Amino acid sequence: MEIFTAAGFSALLQVIAIDLVLAGDNAIVIGLAAAGLPSEQRKKAILIGIIAATVLRIFFALVTQQLLQIGPILLVGGGLLLLYVCWKMWRELRTSHQDEHEATEALGDTDYNADGTVAKAANKKSLGQAVWQIVIADVSMSLDNVLAVAGAAMDHPTVLIIGLALSIALMGFAASFIARLLHKHRWIAYVGLAVILYVAIEMTLKGAYGQWPEQLSFLSAWFGAPGQMGH
Repeated sequence: MEIFTAAGFSALLQVIAIDLVLAGDNAIVIGLAAAGLPSEQRKKAILIGIIAATVLRIFFALVTQQLLQIGPILLVGGGLLLLYVCWKMWRELRTSHQDEHEATEALGDTDYNADGTVAKAANKKSLGQAVWQIVIADVSMSLDNVLAVAGAAMDHPTVLIIGLALSIALMGFAASFIARLLHKHRWIAYVGLAVILYVAIEMTLKGAYGQWPEQLSFLSAWFGAPGQMGH
């Protein structure tokens, strides 16, 4: 069980941080999209969003792991995509406190600030508009999540399985709780962002070294000989 090695345990901690932050991020996006709906439609839209996110994570988990076996150039692509994810997360972390509050109230269908209404400041929209927004966001964020977990756990298959199972469980059963946690303790999201940035850089450099070992021979001190990478 590689999770009982130092490298495996470190990868597991990275994966847990990634899962927490990206599940919370996804949940807040779902909440923001559903906040402008009447209560009965809001619950339906949030349920659709969480089911879609769960199914998409399973699908991308199956596909991504196969793709990453093709060759190191795909690690470069995956790492660059994760750098884009970091930039997106940085922008989303600057979402106004009011918008996040509306999202967490909508997710929990609870009047957290005791003003007599739930998500009252959100822009009104139709169920169709909300569901479309949610599904589009879910596709992007589920792929982000699976890539980040695969990158962090690349040489540790047990950690990968645990990470993907945790990701699915968090979206399926704890989305509202995680969103509230990140809303209340913003520093957790910044820790997660730093972990994803580290994974993205390592994934990109590892792929580039595997693809062009002679030109990037100075990276051998980090990754070892190309034939030894992952051991």
